[in-house]
Amino acid sequence: MSSLAGKAGIVSGAAQGLGVGFARGLAQEGADLVIFDIQPGVEQVAATLAEETGRKVIGMVADISRRADVERVVASALEQLGGIDVLVNNAGTWRDTPPDSPFEQAVADWDFIMDTNLKGLLMLSRACVPHMKGRDNANIINISTYYVLPAKSGGTNPPNTDLYNASKWALNGFTDAWAGHLAEDGIRVNALCMGATDSPMLRNLFEGGRLPPDLADVVMQPEQMAELMLDVIREGADGRTGENIGAWVGEPVELGPRKVPHERITGFNQRIELPR
Repeated sequence: MSSLAGKAGIVSGAAQGLGVGFARGLAQEGADLVIFDIQPGVEQVAATLAEETGRKVIGMVADISRRADVERVVASALEQLGGIDVLVNNAGTWRDTPPDSPFEQAVADWDFIMDTNLKGLLMLSRACVPHMKGRDNANIINISTYYVLPAKSGGTNPPNTDLYNASKWALNGFTDAWAGHLAEDGIRVNALCMGATDSPMLRNLFEGGRLPPDLADVVMQPEQMAELMLDVIREGADGRTGENIGAWVGEPVELGPRKVPHERITGFNQRIELPR
């Protein structure tokens, strides 16, 4: 039996690239899915995955930054799949944001990036959590970046992406706090923090969407990230939580050993009672 047989999941930003990889990996493991994106092509992606895997895959055009859309996605998962076991917070956006950009442009860029990368992720997760509590091996997987990990090469955290970087550093707070608070409800929360992975977001950085030959030869693939996600889920209800799991170009893409508490994100990811 597949490891996710009988399970149900939601994947955001699933019209292309990494989102398709995550959705395909979950469906191949036996999960039924609701996948959504602002791009209409997500409906065809869902139909293709359903045909490939034999699973129920529902594609919805929805904007994660809009509350009504988020509620509509979650309602569809509950009505058509019967619950939510896995949430993959993949939807994200990026644009060039140099620190000396004009004031009005900086504010507009803030709204553009944060509404998706943080506010949308917050709304979707908050809407899903009540329906994930108490389910066997429930997982929230946040998609982040190696920018939040100790640098292993030059070019990490480039200054012209200050708002994108800030959104992913802020995501650490969600991953850490949620892991501690939701542990007693059986929900594990981890982040995948990857380097250069072949995706439209990466390709859009280059003229004509063509990766330079030296990068094309080494870039990681969405299928590798999907397998890493599945390895997190396969650890089961007693598996790791509150970790930033790194993936770097030129290194094996693997979970590695679990981190001790003070080496997770902040080390303060256990729920405690504060003095009154």
